[in-house]
Order: sequence, then C-alpha cells, then structure tokens
Amino acid sequence: MQNDGLELPTPRIVPPLDPGFCPAALATRNFIAAVTASGHAMPIRIALEQADGSVFLFSTQIFDETDRREAGNFIHVERLVKFLLWSRGGWRVYLDTPKIIGDRLSCHFSETPTGRFDSTTIGEKIYDRPIEVVITRDIPPSRSATKPLGRHLDGCRIGFDLGGSDRKVAAVIDGRVVFSEETVWDPYFHPDPQYHFDGIMDSLKKAAAHLPRVDAIGGSSAGVYVNNRVKVASLFRGVAPDLFNRRVKDLFLEIQRAWNGVPLEVVNDGEVTALAGSMALGKNAVLGLALGTSLAAGFVTRDGNITSWLNELAFAPLDYRPDAPRDEWSGDYGVGAQYFSQQAVGRLIPSAGIAVDSKLPLPEKLKHVQALMAQGDGRARRIYETIGTYLGYALAHYADFYDFEHVLILGRVTSGQGGDVILDLARQVLHAEFPDMADRIAFHVPDEKDKRHGQAVAAASLPQSHSIQEIE
Repeated sequence: MQNDGLELPTPRIVPPLDPGFCPAALATRNFIAAVTASGHAMPIRIALEQADGSVFLFSTQIFDETDRREAGNFIHVERLVKFLLWSRGGWRVYLDTPKIIGDRLSCHFSETPTGRFDSTTIGEKIYDRPIEVVITRDIPPSRSATKPLGRHLDGCRIGFDLGGSDRKVAAVIDGRVVFSEETVWDPYFHPDPQYHFDGIMDSLKKAAAHLPRVDAIGGSSAGVYVNNRVKVASLFRGVAPDLFNRRVKDLFLEIQRAWNGVPLEVVNDGEVTALAGSMALGKNAVLGLALGTSLAAGFVTRDGNITSWLNELAFAPLDYRPDAPRDEWSGDYGVGAQYFSQQAVGRLIPSAGIAVDSKLPLPEKLKHVQALMAQGDGRARRIYETIGTYLGYALAHYADFYDFEHVLILGRVTSGQGGDVILDLARQVLHAEFPDMADRIAFHVPDEKDKRHGQAVAAASLPQSHSIQEIE
C-alpha cells in the first residue's frame, strides 16, 4: 500500500479487527532505510518556534529529486511536522528542505481543511498567530526550558480532574485523601459555560466541606492551558467562539477569584497523569497515556520536570494509510483519538460483531464491552487485542520523539481484564518488531489506590501554597 508515493509496510502483527492498519513507526523506518540504501540521501532539518522563543529541532532525510521514490518525500515530511506540532507545539515552522516541499506544506496549512484546523487551533488559538512556514538554511538553534511541576503535598488541598463524561474531586491533607467523589456530567456540547462553572464549583465546595481550610487548588483537564487561561479545550467545544473568548478563556481565573485568590493551577490532564505516575513510581522519564473519552498524554523528563510541549497526542498521526479512520473534530486521518479511547472501542464494536444500539453513548458502549469481556466473550477480547496492537506500534513511534523508559497506562478503556490484554499485545508487538525497545521499556498500571486517588493527589500538588485561606 502507498500514501501519495510513501510506501506503507504491512506489520508483522496485524490488529485482529483492523487488517488495513499501517503503523507510522514502520512507514518511517522503512522510508529512512530506503533513503539510506539509495546512496543519495538528502538530509533535512525542521525547527518549530513557540511564542516564548523556545525552538525545537528535528532532523530526517529524504530522497533526492533524481530518485523515482521522491514522490513520498512530502507525506513523510508533512506527517512528521504534524506530529511535532501536536507533541511540541509552535506557530513558526522552519524547513531546511527543497522549496517544493516547503511551498506545498505552506499551502497545506492555508488551503486544506486538516491543515487549516492545525493552523487555527495550534497557531491562532494557542500562540495567537497562524502557522507560518519559513524555508531557510539558517535554522535557529535549539532552546527550551523545563520546570518543576507539583509534588507539593503540604497543607489542605483540593484536586480535581475534568473529563468528558465525569469530573473527579478530592480533598487532601498533607498528601492523604480524606474525601473523593466522581460526578457524571456531559460538558462537550453545552453552549452555556455557566454549566461548566457551576459543575466545577459544586465539586470544589463538596471537597472543601471536608477540610478545615483550603490552602491550594490544583486541577487537570483535557486541553491546553497557559497561566490558567483556557486556550483550547474539547470540554468547551459547544460554546460559541465569542462567548468562549468572553467567559471561557478566564473561567479558572474566575473560579480562583470565587475562592478569594487561593493559589490555583490548572494544567493538561495528560501532564498530571504522567506526574501522578512519576510520584507513585518514584521514577522519571515517564510517558503517561490515559485512554478515556479521548487520549490524554503527558511526559515527565529524566530530571522529573515537565516541558512547554503540548503533548496532545490525540491529534498526532500513528496510522499512515490514507483511508484510516478520521477524527471527528480535526477531520484528519489516523490520529491517536481514534485508536486509544472510548471512540476506538465504539468504532471497533461493529467489526467485532457485537450488536449494540448505535445511539447508546460511548461510555455505555464501553461498559457493555467490559461486561462481555468479564464473561470471557471472544468478540470483546478481539477489541482489546486490536487496541493493544495499536499501542505497541504507537509506542515505537512515540519513542522517536520522547525519551522515556517508563510507560504509565490508565483510563476507563484499560479497566478490567481488557487492560491486561492491551498490555500483553503491546509487549508482543515490541518483542516482534522492536526488540531493543522491549528490553528497555517498562509498563506500569496504577494500583487501585492510585486509580482512585493518584490523579487527584497529583493535581492537588500542582500549586505551591503561600498562604492559608480560611473557609467562610
């Protein structure tokens, strides 16, 4: 199979319910090997610049123009840039490549629906300017910063986590959970942000009732947050743009004011997932993946810090076939949300031959599959085997961009016996295709205590408390 001239190898282990799957890891490795063997490799460099001046560098190689296989150069570069944008972030893309590739990539961001989504979402909404492509041999030097995140457990704290189907909250005293609650809600398509505000405040007040005072509040939520301001978040996708700008962007600042200015920090839920794993394991170099309503990802460096990266792997490509499942929000094909989430389970149910009401919400479809799995149903098992196969190949691709030794896997999709099957298949893929990775990557699953409280404790630890706020 090919994608616009790019050869797509067949994996050794084929997902049982998705025989057309073409892993990015194999396509990229196959392309680089073929370029190297050609004897005429053309090295290229890519740099992404963020608003704060951080620059991320990446190098690869392509066929020179005399090789008939150079037709695959563009897709190789475009998919890499796509992954870099959603993993690292940035608004300006520097390319030390042939002009034809740079021009085509510039047109991609300005003229195609998926490219415009990336330019609008990453460029304009996060960095306040559209994505700009600069073709130059003068690539700026790498510069970026990491910072300590969380690990503050002193005092009386509230931690919350906002998901697409439920919100969780915990009251924590010196790192010990004294209260926790999970509340079902449906924030995605509510047009009035008062619904979100009231729901969050309700959870915070319930937690506060179990504390003598509130010293700090920390939260995790899907999306991109800068200085506690909402840049992009799927939880508010139903809010009109003008109302989003007026009310949602500063929603957490409004909540902070409602709590009389108590120290408050809100970050992406994937980062808190990785932080929770690092804290529980006592280890760093952790890639955290939460398979829930969508895919949330986070990364803790070898020094125990987070980066300024986006880590929005829900939008990062991992399947290169052109007819891969398309994300319902971005419209792009083969991206993480369709492979590691309740959406993935819902998508695979018909292929598994399981009859469910198509109008049933995704959380209910997942519960049905989990119940079948608990009964030993082979059809449900094949769903988890398929997701596990995806995971093995995805981790090999992620390893090209992240320096990790530990992988933390959690989320509703991994609950129950299905989670074990997912990890077993991922290990099989790594041993069969990427044995060097299989020997150095350790998988971790939170125990029941960490599943219930780990994310909330990690979220609660985000702010550094500098005052005592009495509850009125």
